[in-house]
Amino acid sequence: MSGNELRHVEARALHGARFRYFDFVMVAFVVVLLLSNVIGAEKRSVINVPGSGLWPFGAGILFFPISYVIDDVLTEVYGFARARRALWAGFAALLFMAVMEWTVVHLPVAEGWTGQPAYERVFGSGWRIILASMTAFFVGDFLNSVVLAKMKIWTDGKYLWTRTIGSTIVGEGADSLIFYPLAFYGMPDWPVAALGEVMFIQFFFKVSWEVLLTPITYAVVGWLKRKEGVDVYDVGTEFTPFSADV
Repeated sequence: MSGNELRHVEARALHGARFRYFDFVMVAFVVVLLLSNVIGAEKRSVINVPGSGLWPFGAGILFFPISYVIDDVLTEVYGFARARRALWAGFAALLFMAVMEWTVVHLPVAEGWTGQPAYERVFGSGWRIILASMTAFFVGDFLNSVVLAKMKIWTDGKYLWTRTIGSTIVGEGADSLIFYPLAFYGMPDWPVAALGEVMFIQFFFKVSWEVLLTPITYAVVGWLKRKEGVDVYDVGTEFTPFSADV
């Protein structure tokens, strides 16, 4: 579906429609989501902020917010239902990753192989981190998409930056509030003070990333809308997470 001029259409009028670039955007969303959870979720790093001293942060913050930017693009360009479809694809990918990690970590070790302790440290994060990650992702991304879709209607499609940043504040706020207590509360390496500090700094960095990436979001959204030929509004959409229909 493409055209030289944008058609402002309601999402329900595009039921079953096929788009040229939706699959690529969805794949990018799933890839960023998986890699940011595998590589950076557990490591606690630090940055020296002039005038403020050392700020601890989870290493995954450098890349995970990109998944929220892509979620914004999916909702803004293709509507809530297709963003929800990508969300379910990401959730299924996280579930498979968790099952694969658990299986590989617990496979018998061949005689002479000494890498098991390192492998367990990297991939044996345990049920708490897996549960926290999947729960925070599902709730946070769902809220992000709903808020953006509703704000698009309220603003009549204007002021894209208000809904990308506003939806991120809600979604990333929920993500941080859910993930860190579920994953790390009570663990020796994560005292309560450090947990609260990292949780707040994570939220601050996530929203800051969204603000910094706003020009890129504008460029990608504009390009995709021109290529697809439509501007989708979720008027009359049923905002339920428990469906994958489009």
